[in-house]
This record gives sequence, structure tokens and C-alpha cells, in this order.
Amino acid sequence: DTDKMSHRKFSAPRHGSLGFLPKKRCAHIRGKVKAFPKDDPSAPIHLTAFLGYKAGMTHIVREVDRSGSKVHKKEVVEGVTIIEAPPMVIIGVTGYIDTPRGMRTHKTVWAEHLSEECKRRFYKNWYKSKKKAHTKSCKKWGDEDGKKEIEKDFAKMKKYCTVVRVLAHTQMKLMRHREKKAHIMEIQLNGGTIADKVDFSREHLEKQIPVKQVFEGNEMIDVIGVTKGRGFKGVISRWHCKK
Repeated sequence: DTDKMSHRKFSAPRHGSLGFLPKKRCAHIRGKVKAFPKDDPSAPIHLTAFLGYKAGMTHIVREVDRSGSKVHKKEVVEGVTIIEAPPMVIIGVTGYIDTPRGMRTHKTVWAEHLSEECKRRFYKNWYKSKKKAHTKSCKKWGDEDGKKEIEKDFAKMKKYCTVVRVLAHTQMKLMRHREKKAHIMEIQLNGGTIADKVDFSREHLEKQIPVKQVFEGNEMIDVIGVTKGRGFKGVISRWHCKK
């Protein structure tokens, strides 16, 4: 009788997900956004991502709303991670154009002033360096020719670009971390026309964006992160299989 027959994959399902292989030290601690949400020009302009740091864990009691489940309408205790997300500072705009081989950057405009924690990211060794990063590009905002060039770049972005992303960095000094280098990432702007997006990012250069401007309470969001290392492990504690 076929419905009585089982299979080893049902009676002894595998332990541990294969989606996280190979288990090794990550090359880059800051997660990379593989795909930003699809753009909807009818929506208001908004940022689509944010950077935060794990502060720790706690637990919450919540009522489960999952019809068909055993715990439907019952209260459960769940572990939750608390993420600290100080406001991010926008320091630049970059525009992308479509090519037959995918997207490529067309123009990038940097803000006039970058904070020290942001400049630290450009160096391996800050105290030995000459700290010359960004000294030339910030002069553009001062003289007339530079201002014309910036205006030209913004105009070209409005004319040719199909995707606009802002460059934003985290504020390390607001957290009790040992690290002083800010993490920098590109965050895509969605909603509105390209000209609106360029104007929006220009207005927000050097300004702070709080996390509540990006996400709402009780919103379902995707999280990209890296697990903490668990050192050198054997098969039992790595995959939780039977001894």
C-alpha cells in the first residue's frame, strides 16, 4: 500500500538549512541590498532601506493571528532582536542609466561637508593618513565654475537617469560602539518622477533622515544581516543532529 510507505526524508528530515552554506567568515559585515523594491512613480518620494546595529535581544508576548495554526488567537512568548538605528546622514546623490548590459552609474554629486566619521571609512589607517579625502570635490561648491558643473550634473541626471540613489552614512558617535568608521551605503529613492527625486536628494544633502521617515510601525520589512560567529564547531553543535 503506497500511502503507508514512508521515506527517510520524512522520518529523518535534515538538520540545518543549506541556504547558508558555505559557513565561513563573511567578507563584508555590512549587508548588500541585492534588489531594491519596485519603483512606483505615483507614490510619494521615500527611501527604501536603512542601516541599524544590533543592540541585543529581549522577548515579547504577542497574540498569534494565523488561521489554521494550533496557536491561532493564543498568546505566545517570542524572542526578538532590538536594532539601534540612529538617524543617517545623506552625503551624496548618484544617478544610474540603463545600458544593454544593465545599469551603470552616470553622475555622482557629493555634499559640500563630510563628517570625520564618514571620511574615516575611506582610510585603512586614519591617524597616519594625510586626511585628503574629499578635499577637492568639496571645493566645487565654493567657486563659480564648480557650481556650474554641479548644476550641469544635476540637469544631466534629470535628463538621462532612470534610477536615483542617495549616499548615506550612519552616525557612529551617537552609539556606544568602539568603532568610529561610519558605514556608507546607497539607498534607492522610490516614488515621484526622476526630477522630483533629484530635487528631493539635493534638498536633503547633509541632512539627517530618521528611521521613522523610512519605515512605519508594524510594517513587514526584509532584514539583511550576518550571524555572530560561533567558532570552530563539530557536527553535533553545528547541525544539531543526533549523537
